Amino acid sequence: MTITIKEGNLDDAIKVDALIPEFENHYNKESYSKRLDKSKHLILVAFIENKLAGYKIGSDRFEDGSFYTWVGGVVPEFRKMKVAKALAEYQENWARNQGFSSIILKTRNRYKNMLLFAIKNGFQIIDFKLDEKPLDNRIILRKKL
Repeated sequence: MTITIKEGNLDDAIKVDALIPEFENHYNKESYSKRLDKSKHLILVAFIENKLAGYKIGSDRFEDGSFYTWVGGVVPEFRKMKVAKALAEYQENWARNQGFSSIILKTRNRYKNMLLFAIKNGFQIIDFKLDEKPLDNRIILRKKL
């Protein structure tokens, strides 16, 4: 199976987001647009055999030379097929070519697979924010490009 990564749009990202069961709160187009409106950003969509398989959205949120990988996911039927890795590699190459020096991501303790993926792919924990519920603790990671 061939993974195809395309620079996409919010409509495609929202379609994929709706297929990710772990996400409790799905963003609508207005929420995405508001968050991305004023910053340089990148929307990626992954396809396998013309089916939406995953997405990844990031932006120049902090305006400090880092690129913030904000939200993304892989549709369950396409997991374990290296879709997340393909999206991350595309995003990292794009960010590097745009002059960013690092990628920043935040995840929650409840998303163990995301945390493991980040660490396996060269991210290092740089900070955390405690929550009343340990599963909602936020973990901030950075990967130098």
